[in-house]
Amino acid sequence: MAVFSYTALDREGRHRRGMVESDSPRAARQQLREEGLIPVKIETTEEKAAAPERALTVRWWQARGVSPQELALVTRQLATLIRSALPVEEALLTAAEQNANERMRKMLMSVRARVLEGRTLAEGLRLFPHVFPEIFQATVAAGEQSGHLEAVLERLADYAENRQLVHQKISLALVYPLLLVAMSVLIVTGLLVYVVPEIVTVFQNLGHRLPLLTRALIAVSGLVRHDGIFLVIGLAGLLFAARRAYRRARVRSRVHRFALRVPLIGRVIRGLNTARFTRTLSILSGSGVPVLDALRISGEVITNVPMKVAVDEATDRVREGRSLAGALRQSGLFPPMMIHLIASGETSGQLDAMLARAAENQERELESIVGTFLSVLEPAMILIMGGVVLTIVLAILLPIFELNRLIH
Repeated sequence: MAVFSYTALDREGRHRRGMVESDSPRAARQQLREEGLIPVKIETTEEKAAAPERALTVRWWQARGVSPQELALVTRQLATLIRSALPVEEALLTAAEQNANERMRKMLMSVRARVLEGRTLAEGLRLFPHVFPEIFQATVAAGEQSGHLEAVLERLADYAENRQLVHQKISLALVYPLLLVAMSVLIVTGLLVYVVPEIVTVFQNLGHRLPLLTRALIAVSGLVRHDGIFLVIGLAGLLFAARRAYRRARVRSRVHRFALRVPLIGRVIRGLNTARFTRTLSILSGSGVPVLDALRISGEVITNVPMKVAVDEATDRVREGRSLAGALRQSGLFPPMMIHLIASGETSGQLDAMLARAAENQERELESIVGTFLSVLEPAMILIMGGVVLTIVLAILLPIFELNRLIH
């Protein structure tokens, strides 16, 4: 039995949209007619949902509809429903009915259709790899094989909620600095375009030679007023060229390696990627995923190229018989605390617990680093803004001081 998405007309001629379960499109149309509806369009939810999903890899503006919060909520719902002894197909149906997002609802119904066909839940999730990443697919598959699907889903729900929480904390922490930068740029641009020309014109009409700082301010003001559009176009072209260059693997690797060496910023990047890696590896290891597969999948969540390469090399060393702690230590890119906890977990046989503890330590350290970074950044930005405004004020006042000396 498949799930179909339909568009139909009721007795009053109004369009109705929804989903219906049936053996074939013909049977679905007959079922709608029995309900007093005239079918206009019938298509499987798998086709309806998978087509936009494939477009996600091509058109970034179509990458909408399922947020990380919704993914975490759906995972938690499925974990709770399956924990209450509800069959997987009924849990999927209940989660779909309770979800307000139409796209997520159709995807869940498509996954349910696969399950009703005799496929596993993991095989159903593979229909939508850009919504349910590989960690979900591998972990769910391991949970189904071990018979502990509900526990695995709860771990995945904790994982999704934790990642969303870390992302939200960092995003909220950056709101104030970004607003401060935007307001600073607007204020300085307004001064240069509207205020400075009106005031400086008075001094120019006096016929006296203006101070160097004032002349420099007039030149900058004229550049912004008359050639501002060219400056914007040039900046956009520079950003476009930088983005094109950044797509090259060699350039991206050099940029990422340089970023790791920058004080404070390097610690933030290292801490964020380490937390992601250890948290993902902990979930996979605790769910019974083979260690080599777990390392490969965990390496995919790392965004820094040198660290990702280090995980790939560590995977090869583990395949050759090396310990995980020793393989990761050789790169020199991961924090010593994480290496020690992994070594302790390998020795005691509690690797997943030690990985979870390492992830928690990294997340706490990351919050502390971000807090320190912002505590330094915000006063620095205020001082820079004050310095720019002070320079503009001095450039305006210096001619006035010279006029006073001439009068006396």
